[in-house]
Amino acid sequence: MGILNVTPDSFYDGGKYDELENALKRIEEMIEQGADIVDIGGESTGPGSAEVSVEEEMGRVIPTIEKAISGKRLAISIDTYKFEVAREAIKLGAQFINDITAGRGDEKMFGLIAKTGCKYILMHSKDNSPRTTIQQLQYEDVLETIHEFFEDRIREALNAGIKKEQLILDPGLGHFVSSDPKYSWKILNNLEFLHDFGCPILVSPSRKSFTGKTLEGTLEATKIAVEHGASIVRTHDILETFSILQNDLSVSS
Repeated sequence: MGILNVTPDSFYDGGKYDELENALKRIEEMIEQGADIVDIGGESTGPGSAEVSVEEEMGRVIPTIEKAISGKRLAISIDTYKFEVAREAIKLGAQFINDITAGRGDEKMFGLIAKTGCKYILMHSKDNSPRTTIQQLQYEDVLETIHEFFEDRIREALNAGIKKEQLILDPGLGHFVSSDPKYSWKILNNLEFLHDFGCPILVSPSRKSFTGKTLEGTLEATKIAVEHGASIVRTHDILETFSILQNDLSVSS
């Protein structure tokens, strides 16, 4: 899953693809580099980011989705917690909704997902707000805390009519768990703790603080995640990620 932020303030690539022409060019690059899914986001949710209105977010992402989805050989995901944005994206053909709030940000989201049958990514975050904070939160048992979070969110999703096969779980990493990097590495080295839910696992370590914001750290985290059962890797560095995973898979087989 390639990351495409059509925002001016995203932590890694803010402003690079907020012009439509640049965004479409990047999508073509992602396809060539091996991406199966492009995750388009119109609102930064990192520490210190500013809230974006529904209208502004729609103005950023909808034109990109309209152009990107026409005749392309890949799936489109929309990174949003807002019902209105998700609804319009699905109408245009988006196949995944990537919700950083796991349905806590908009009470109408679960109903939309149940009605449309699209894939839905539930992401764990320590914060109730869509914006994460820089906090060195300490856990007695971070794996148990995240497991309990998903027990609750999956139960609520199923009660709303969403089918189990629609759900994908993202344990959250970096500041979304804690600014203390030890917890992100522990999660990646123990992803099996989520296997009992029977849902695919998505990880997004890409350039996050716990990796040192480096490509090398990102690729190391990615390899660990896949070795422990991750099904989808969300990344800025498609070519390098595809290459290293392809090499690892060919060696292991």
